[in-house]
Amino acid sequence: MLGLILFFVGAVLVLNGLWLLGRIADNEIALIDIMVGTLTGLACLYLAFGPGADAGSIRAAALTLLFTFTYFWVAWNRSNGADGRGLGWFSLFVAITAIPVTIDSFQAATTTWGLWFAWCWVGWGVLWFLYFVLLTLRKPIVKFVGGVTVFVGIYTGWIPGYMLLSGMPQ
Repeated sequence: MLGLILFFVGAVLVLNGLWLLGRIADNEIALIDIMVGTLTGLACLYLAFGPGADAGSIRAAALTLLFTFTYFWVAWNRSNGADGRGLGWFSLFVAITAIPVTIDSFQAATTTWGLWFAWCWVGWGVLWFLYFVLLTLRKPIVKFVGGVTVFVGIYTGWIPGYMLLSGMPQ
């Protein structure tokens, strides 16, 4: 399931980055955010409440919901014209949460995949912090954030997701 989720996290990040760079219209970006938010939300329900749910799968669901809520919030803001400050504050919450998750991921990493995944958390944490700076602090860094979003989408989602879907061992 991780390959599926990462693959589409890569897609939504790349497309949201292109949106921030002005390559996709406001009224069009919401679709991918709703689709991937729904996909990750369903995966979270299965992880948290499905057969075999345990502390590890519930933790995975909780962390994945950070992504899910972000995607739905972006879609919501595109439909109601909100200025994004609330999403910015949520992004700060997530960026701070990513710090211990990153530390735990590095401490638990025993394989190349484990190290890559820990670095993914570094990328995601930085990205959410940049969204806070952009949306709440109102710094004029939209193009920079767009470029970083595309980069992070490729290297933390698209590539590892495709590799896992192709049978790469974890």
